[in-house]
Amino acid sequence: MAVGKNKRLTKGGKKGSRKKAVDPFLRKEWYKLQAPAMFANKDFGKTIITKTTGTKIASEELKGRIVEVSLADLQNNEDFAYRKIKLCIEDVQGYNCLTNFHGMDMTRDKVCSLIQKRQTIIEANVDVKTTDGYIVRMFCIAFTKKDAGQIKETCYAKSAQVRGIRAKMVNYMTELGNKGDLRTLVHTLVTADCGKDIEKSASSIFPIKECYIRKVKVLKKPKFDVTALMEWHTESANKVDTGKKVAPAPVEGVAGAGGRY
Repeated sequence: MAVGKNKRLTKGGKKGSRKKAVDPFLRKEWYKLQAPAMFANKDFGKTIITKTTGTKIASEELKGRIVEVSLADLQNNEDFAYRKIKLCIEDVQGYNCLTNFHGMDMTRDKVCSLIQKRQTIIEANVDVKTTDGYIVRMFCIAFTKKDAGQIKETCYAKSAQVRGIRAKMVNYMTELGNKGDLRTLVHTLVTADCGKDIEKSASSIFPIKECYIRKVKVLKKPKFDVTALMEWHTESANKVDTGKKVAPAPVEGVAGAGGRY
């Protein structure tokens, strides 16, 4: 074969035919993730995005990104390790991503640890609308338990009892969602033990245990408002006025009582 026919046989070949390997991370930049002020740990992580090139603006590409984080990391409390919080990036200010609540879930191992033999699982879900226009779907789960001093191994509930307990769950979740805005709802779900309240209300029908609001999903959001988002990230909006601490009044001793009264 003639040398001129095949370019590979020529010495050297084309200059610059091989592209230099470029580290893809050189085209990336990091942004801080900021959780709403109701959580103890506000700066909980970072996210990466390709730098602004042409019409692709980095800050615009970040908006709408969903991040999932453990509630134990947000609250610095390992007791909440079974809770997962979903946060949605709604605004970017400099290199800070301001997030808003997007959903809540339980870890799979926690749900699996609750399921046992010889008991009834009761589940309920309901769609609620908060006062600030969010439509939220809430899921509840509970399990029947043995009565005090019960000898029988099983504790199955009848279908009518299951329907009654499910109605109690739906009523509680509807009342919880409709009485305030989304920020109040999230604060209640994170801090209060809602399951205990449902257990108390359902105890007249059948004794239940391990009641949790298992999952929360935001189905519909109102039109984006920067002022409303900033309320989530200001400390003053999440502080509750509980009044000033009052010093106890001095107690005078009664004569002949040895100063004990």
